[in-house]
Amino acid sequence: MDFLSAQKYLLTKHQAKEMFPSGPDMAVYKVCHKMFATLTAEGGVPRVSLKCDPDLALQLREQYPAVRPGFQMNKKHWNTIILDSSVPTEQIQRMIDHSYQLIVDNLPTAERDQLLASKK
Repeated sequence: MDFLSAQKYLLTKHQAKEMFPSGPDMAVYKVCHKMFATLTAEGGVPRVSLKCDPDLALQLREQYPAVRPGFQMNKKHWNTIILDSSVPTEQIQRMIDHSYQLIVDNLPTAERDQLLASKK
């Protein structure tokens, strides 16, 4: 998966919003005002940071050298994936789906219900 493919897939998530609060070098992806991903090519190296269950985060880091503790994030709950084609696209999509779902599952009930209702 490359930078543009990651960007397009992140934006397929229901009500995902792309914003640039720190400037044009880093895109932040949110659902209901909660961040589920960042995407950057700062320094010429494309990478995506995603929220992850801590146990799964460790497994993914062991399985793929391009999956590292979250860059400038809580390293227990976030992974940064270097988009160098060493991690299969389908795996990165599953990681994006997982990150998005973690955020949705932890939204306040009223927000989550409103989000899910708008999906119908």
